[in-house]
Amino acid sequence: MTTVVSSVVGHLGEEFLAQVYGRTYRHFPGSPDRFGGLLDWSDLNGLLTHHRLEPPRLRLSMNGEALPQHAYTVPVTTRRSTVWHRLKPADLHQHLAEGATLVLDAIDELHPGIGEVAQGLECHLRTGVQVNAYASWTPAEGFGIHWDDHDVLILQLDGAKRWRIYGPTRQAPLHRDTEVPEPPPNEPLADLVVSAGDMLYLPRGWWHAVAASEGVHSLHLTCGMQTTTGADLLQWLSEDMRREVIVRSDLPRFGTDEEKADFARSLGDLVIKEFEDGTLIDRFLTVRDATESARLAPSLPYVEGVPPDPALSVRLVTARAWLGGDPEGHAVLRAGGEEWTFSPQTAPLLALLMKGGRHRLDTLARAAGLRVGQVALLVSELVEGEVAAVERAE
Repeated sequence: MTTVVSSVVGHLGEEFLAQVYGRTYRHFPGSPDRFGGLLDWSDLNGLLTHHRLEPPRLRLSMNGEALPQHAYTVPVTTRRSTVWHRLKPADLHQHLAEGATLVLDAIDELHPGIGEVAQGLECHLRTGVQVNAYASWTPAEGFGIHWDDHDVLILQLDGAKRWRIYGPTRQAPLHRDTEVPEPPPNEPLADLVVSAGDMLYLPRGWWHAVAASEGVHSLHLTCGMQTTTGADLLQWLSEDMRREVIVRSDLPRFGTDEEKADFARSLGDLVIKEFEDGTLIDRFLTVRDATESARLAPSLPYVEGVPPDPALSVRLVTARAWLGGDPEGHAVLRAGGEEWTFSPQTAPLLALLMKGGRHRLDTLARAAGLRVGQVALLVSELVEGEVAAVERAE
């Protein structure tokens, strides 16, 4: 799967980040086998067979509306009186043949290979990523003309889809916004076919319509990217500034006009001082990276700590950890909302983990000049903090 991750991330280099990201769309043509082995129809059938997937995680959409769950499932009551909904394949097939689109949300949490792609994008773009799968069979549009409140990167796995792209009518719209974007123009600014092996990037707020109108069924992944906006910065700053007495103080509700004006002026001066600090945005982004939620990854059967087994492999399950040092030269790791301080000698092995991928305990030990048992104790702390996972190396 590393090859697929490299293929995806490799197209999002400096030119993309400087000229395209958040600004305009970009179509990346590719060979049909670019995403080979990532997800095929057998894999999708397996996920639908072996998981109990309830709406909105699994849903069918047609003309912008979700079909009722009972249209393609049947309720099953267990002997303990719980109810789950079992797919009815024949009904599922019928609705899909009639124009419905199948949607499977957060497939990166169900499929290891897609999870690696998501984590690779998170590491490169420094933001959270959720991957949804879409499958459709007819020219009917599952969602109509719409816009998303986050940037998206589409990976076309099989078949082809026609994308009509209309552009934005409101700059940087949000899910919770003060105004609704104006309707899109009648004619698209781009009308293109995305074929197997192609990628397509769209910034948030760009109106688009999608249909499997090329006479073949379509399977694609949409990688949705978490936004980090000025609103997020202001929200964080309001929390961070609680260190100041005036921020914690009550408003002078019953004070004089002069007292109210003095309070507002003092608060404003404090905010201006913060914004005049040229490190403000970097401070915020560092905190945001360090508090990013890690991906779910238990480390069974090692429930009592990581044994000193050289063949065990370790990986970080957070893509935006921070590694630095303190004034005494210790290695400091911040990830998943936690902070660890280790001896200076551990810095090389931590740097190796930060590069991503899986690393054997003996490889990490050699990198730092430590014993395997010492590395196992360090890794046990990271596993306990839910930012690392271990497994038997294949």
